[in-house]
Amino acid sequence: MFTESPVLVLNQNYEPLDVCRTRRAVLLVYRGKAEMLEDGSGFLYSVGGRFAIPSVIRLATLVKRPRPRVRLSRGEVFNRDNYTCQYCGRSSFHLTIDHVKPKYQGGPHTWENVVSACVPCNRHKAGRTPEQASMKLLTKPVVPRQRPGFTIPHRYLESVASWRKYLAA
Repeated sequence: MFTESPVLVLNQNYEPLDVCRTRRAVLLVYRGKAEMLEDGSGFLYSVGGRFAIPSVIRLATLVKRPRPRVRLSRGEVFNRDNYTCQYCGRSSFHLTIDHVKPKYQGGPHTWENVVSACVPCNRHKAGRTPEQASMKLLTKPVVPRQRPGFTIPHRYLESVASWRKYLAA
C-alpha cells in the first residue's frame, strides 16, 4: 500500500532525522510543516484532492535535539573492541566482559574499566588485575566516540535510490 512507503525526513539543515510513512509525510507537507524534495511514485487521492507521494521531505523549522550518548552495554563494549579479546588478540563472537580492576577490589563498571575477553583469558585472569595475572592489555579501554544522531535502517540503504544524495557517505 502506498501509505506504508518509507519517506526520509530531513531537518531544516538537511540532516537526516527520521524515516516515516507516506501518510504522515503527506500530512506534514499539506499542513505546511515540511516541503517535498523528492517525488515518490504516484499520487494519493482523497475527497479534498490529489497529493503527490513524497520520497524525501524537509521540515520547515529546525528541530534541535541532544546527541545520543553511547550506552555502556555488552554489545557496545564488543563493538568498541571490534569483537577481539583485549588480552590475546583473538577475534571471536564468543566473548565475555572483563573488569580490568575487579569489582570486588573496588573497580567501577565504567567504559575505562571494562574490556572484552575470550573465555580462556577471562578464566586465567580470574579475580585479579592484569598485573597480578601477568597479562597485558592490548589497548587501553576508553569511552567510544559518539555516533551521528540518526542512522538509516539498513533495509532502506540500498532499496531507496532517491535518498542517497541526502545521506552522508
